[in-house]
Order: sequence, then C-alpha cells, then structure tokens
Amino acid sequence: MALRNRRTVMQLPMRVWDLPTRLFHWAIVLLIPASYISAKTGHLDLHIRFGIAMLALLLFRLAWGFVGSDTSRFARFLTSPAAGLRHLATWRRREPDTQVGHNAAGGWMVLLMLLLLALQVSTGLFANDGLGVTEGPLAHHISGHLSDLLSLVHAVTFKLIFAAIVLHLIAIGVYATVKRQDLVRPMVTGKKRLPAATRAPRMASSLLALLLLVAAAAVAVVATRL
Repeated sequence: MALRNRRTVMQLPMRVWDLPTRLFHWAIVLLIPASYISAKTGHLDLHIRFGIAMLALLLFRLAWGFVGSDTSRFARFLTSPAAGLRHLATWRRREPDTQVGHNAAGGWMVLLMLLLLALQVSTGLFANDGLGVTEGPLAHHISGHLSDLLSLVHAVTFKLIFAAIVLHLIAIGVYATVKRQDLVRPMVTGKKRLPAATRAPRMASSLLALLLLVAAAAVAVVATRL
C-alpha cells in the first residue's frame, strides 16, 4: 500500500509548453514596453515597426491556436466562463499543481490579452500622432476624423493592456505565495513537474511554427503597405 501511494504522488518533469509558444510569450513581453517607450520618446517610425512585428506575432498566434501543440490550442484551454469563475474561487487553496497547460481562469486571461493586443495593433494601423507628422501605415485609407477616433481608442486600449498586465502579475504572485505554484518557470523551460500518471500533451512541429511565422510576417508587411 505504501508503495502504491508513493507511485501515486510521484512527480516527473514533463514538457508542457513548446518553444514557439514560449518565444511568442516573451517576444510580446519585450514588444509591449518597447512600443510604449518608442511612442513616449517620439520615435514613431520605430513604434510603427514594433506594431508591425506585433501584428505578425498575433497572426502567428491565431494560426498556432488551431494547429499548434495541445496546450497552445484555443479549444484545449478555453473553458466555460463558469469554470473560470469556479477556479478563481479556489485561489486561497494550497494544492499541488496538476494543470498541464493554462488553468480555466488563465485561459480566459490569455484570450483577453490577445484581443486587447489585436485591438491595439489594428487601431494603430489607422492612428495618427495628432500633429500631422506621423500616421499609421493605413491611415491614408480613412478620413482624418475616423483616424482621430481610432487614435483615441489606441491610447485607451493601452491603458486596458496595462491593467491586464498588472492583474496578470498579481495572479502570478498569488499563485507563488498562496498556492505555492510557479507559473513562470514552465514558460521559461517549457517543463513542469506533474504526477507520473499525467498524459503528456502532444507537441506540434517547430518547423511548422517557423513556416507559419514567416507567412504571418509576410502578410503583416504586405498588408501594411497597401
């Protein structure tokens, strides 16, 4: 009986995040402050380049959410809103981390952040600096009034992104201090220790990810030059 219990609780390192997903995550982490700083310091040409890079990454992530690894697919980590709320209700419960990918609440946070970034990038394509000096690569396709409106949405959306980032960091801190679960290390190494009986997620090809990224970058560049 003792041997059986030992096997039950035994944990082994398991690969849960593929390299493309991790690189996407950390690229976004770098691009958000880079975009903010370049805008605040008046380097708008650089700001636009960062925006195009963000667009390419988002297009890649959209495709990867359907054909990527199990833990990266929307169908695998998006549960019902009720399931997300039930998970949040357990935030004070200290328990072993047996979640292979995103938990029920984390999946919705990922979707929220992706939607906010998509709104930020899409409005930025049509925005202007308010001085008539620099405008988004597609601003010439719309009226000045609409461009001004989208510029306002662009500015407000960043505040929402900042709020989402703060909420995300608070959640990471709560998981680390209250639940004793490290959410950062697996996104760096790709692995976490899980019960030995846990079924390993299927990992998609990194070559496929590279091809999708190249295609996404090509679409982003072409679309912003129309």
